Amino acid sequence: MYITDPSLPHSIYEIEGARDCAIEFRSFSKNAGFTGTRCALTVVPKTLTGKAADGSDVEIWKLWNRRQSTKFNGVSYIVQCGAEAVYSEEGKAQIQALVNFYMENAAIIREKLTAAGIEVFGGENAPYVWVKTPHGLSSWDFFQKLLETCNVVGTPGSGFGAAGEGYFRISAFNSRENVEEAMRRIVEKFKV
Repeated sequence: MYITDPSLPHSIYEIEGARDCAIEFRSFSKNAGFTGTRCALTVVPKTLTGKAADGSDVEIWKLWNRRQSTKFNGVSYIVQCGAEAVYSEEGKAQIQALVNFYMENAAIIREKLTAAGIEVFGGENAPYVWVKTPHGLSSWDFFQKLLETCNVVGTPGSGFGAAGEGYFRISAFNSRENVEEAMRRIVEKFKV
């Protein structure tokens, strides 16, 4: 729902070779506000294989199916009804309005931080804005500084792996008032 650029894929499987190396997870969390209700789907190609500890090939779909069949009771009926409502005309309209609101928040974050001389990425086709941590701070040091000086919380990039170090993720999932206040506080302390 957040992708508006027609040249961008909506599924990992639109990318050549993905069926040989990727598992796709989809959730109602971000577009329909289902965070915490755990209504989602997973696509595991039946041809996808991995390596076991002994070096032998393992069929990933069979492992996933076994896990889901033995450890998961399914989504509760009330949550399923909510998921069904997402696809009604009224549900689609409400979700589009919510997505538009969050993307407006992302645009505000991008605009304010860019104007302050902070290098930003994202916030277009996604509700997250990535910040290149200023002044050579590590992602955790920037997290700590934001927390202590601005009372603003985000996600250190290193939490996404080694390539995330030196970056920081800010979410557009909040009220307009909170987004504007957070940007005011950050710009006041970190204007480059």
